[in-house]
Amino acid sequence: MRIALIGTRGVPARYGGFETAIEEVGRRLVDRGHDVTVYCRGDDEHGGSYLGMRLVHLPAMRRRSLETLSHTALSVLHLVTRRRPDTAVVFNAANAPFLPLLRARRVPLATHVDGLEWQRGKWGPAGRRYYRTAESLAVRWSDALIADAQGIADYYDGEFGAETALISYGAPSVDPDRLDRLAELDLAPQGYHLVVARFEPENHVHVAVEGYVRSGATLPLVVVGSAPYADAYTEQVRALADDRVRLLGGVWDQELLDQLYAGSLTYLHGHSVGGTNPSLLRAIGAQAAVDAYDVVFNREVLGEAGRFWRTPDDVAALVEAAEADPEGTRERGRSSGLRAKLYDWDDVALAYEQLCRLLATRGPRRRRPSGRRSGYLQDDGTAGSGR
Repeated sequence: MRIALIGTRGVPARYGGFETAIEEVGRRLVDRGHDVTVYCRGDDEHGGSYLGMRLVHLPAMRRRSLETLSHTALSVLHLVTRRRPDTAVVFNAANAPFLPLLRARRVPLATHVDGLEWQRGKWGPAGRRYYRTAESLAVRWSDALIADAQGIADYYDGEFGAETALISYGAPSVDPDRLDRLAELDLAPQGYHLVVARFEPENHVHVAVEGYVRSGATLPLVVVGSAPYADAYTEQVRALADDRVRLLGGVWDQELLDQLYAGSLTYLHGHSVGGTNPSLLRAIGAQAAVDAYDVVFNREVLGEAGRFWRTPDDVAALVEAAEADPEGTRERGRSSGLRAKLYDWDDVALAYEQLCRLLATRGPRRRRPSGRRSGYLQDDGTAGSGR
């Protein structure tokens, strides 16, 4: 099949979950004999191909509210003026306004809806309204919807009566005993707590740092992460930190990052609105003991292997308990490794392949759901009076 993947920064994966999914799934689809085209932002560093995937690089406006939309608009225009692919996968429901162009070209398409984007703190009232509208349009104009977590699937069922294909991300297999590079950062195995997150309010880096600072922990807290357009939030995190907190910024060396996960005593995971999170999967793939923000997506991944928090006081208690019982904490890490086996990239790629085959065979839907909301969730994210 000819498969187009649209709506992300593209590959190599250097930023988030969508990019990781495209790299891991796309390379496997190529290995299965498919022709995969990935639309990418920025300059071409790989001669138009990467791991067998065909790359199309197009520009984007460097403004938070327009970067994704401007790039997707150009990508869709490029696609509809070329040979029609057998199917397209569009990532992020925010890109739904461009789906009619693909439908007009009779391209069967699936939309990976991502998480509940309108709950992200970085968006003001206009941005939240846009994302809620885009969700409705994605339901109406997609031939299939993809959710990466059961909680997201439940949301689309309850809010729109819309069926989704549940396809989670995979967890990488990380050698938990390879820790030789920690010395580069003056760190020792099991000798620190870890946060890895984009600096955005809904990832609760500030809560993790504040809670750690309130604790009597003797091991340092290592914080990996940054974000464009987030200077104010970054300063908030810096202001909360004490001299036990080490803010490393972004770590793009993937081998070193894997060792940071594997060598931590605990990994504090604060993501709350994005569905199944690749950073969490990477942590359990490295057999890290995870203390996670208490939402359904994180409980779904961790099961009994996780411990959960909401407040700074919760975080303080958890890091103190981990230091008081290091052997029990390491045992939780081994339980994380067992959970990771449930998330296999080969299975994920097979699910994408099967969905693309179904869409290519069936073609675009003629009858589509309305996209009307039932009131399952209110604007504040609490359950409403709908189904």
